[in-house]
Amino acid sequence: MAIAVMGVLNITPDSFSDGGCWTDPERALARGLEMVAEGAEVVDVGGESTRPGAEPVGDAEQCRRVLEVIAALAPHVRVSVDTRSVGVAEAALEAGASLVNDVSASLWPVVAAAGPGVGWVAMHMQGEPATMQADPRYADVVVEVQAFLVARARAARAGGVEEIWIDPGIGFGKLLEHNLALLARLDRLVATGFSVLVGASRKGLLGTLLDGAPSHDRLEGSLALAVWAACQGVGMVRVHDVAATVDALRLVGDAGPRSSGVRGPA
Repeated sequence: MAIAVMGVLNITPDSFSDGGCWTDPERALARGLEMVAEGAEVVDVGGESTRPGAEPVGDAEQCRRVLEVIAALAPHVRVSVDTRSVGVAEAALEAGASLVNDVSASLWPVVAAAGPGVGWVAMHMQGEPATMQADPRYADVVVEVQAFLVARARAARAGGVEEIWIDPGIGFGKLLEHNLALLARLDRLVATGFSVLVGASRKGLLGTLLDGAPSHDRLEGSLALAVWAACQGVGMVRVHDVAATVDALRLVGDAGPRSSGVRGPA
């Protein structure tokens, strides 16, 4: 099954891995175009960090950070906006984005109002970024996450959203054992019939599993999880290291640039 690669473009000073790298609009645009050349089918542009402990960023500041870059990238690649704000999502769609990557799993009405050609990613998160890692608890994390995502996806479909992705939210209000359980049963999410997106690139569970490796030194683990996701039937992976991920997925026969049909209408 073909799998798409979504490239991460954080226009933030405080994201856990690349905070501060792309705050200049020209550098951000150059990095976005570089990811397109490397094989990204979607570039996910975000102006608010949702790392553990992150504080909210207001709509005006998010828009200042992302709208110029979204408008410049949109003629070249499908652009996703990574936000949990109604106002930012609406402004980003006006600027040329055609996918809303929503960690709050609540913005489907914005997508429905935008009409055909706009997609929505519903992600599971227990709590809020500022506090989500304080004491996350589940009776059965796989069952609970699946039930939550399916309920949100069905509501969005009933509301008129045609393109829906579900994301288990690796690292969002989850301990290591929760993340591993979800990764082990990605097939359960795939079996729901909704397209599945997984973002595990450079995340903290890899630091734990790789003997404390810092975020910039987790490439091998990130590639292993991307390949695992592809083998489980996941439709898209969200990654920082686009070129290496595309190469790894090609080697297992699951992906190549522009192979999955996730690009929106021109």
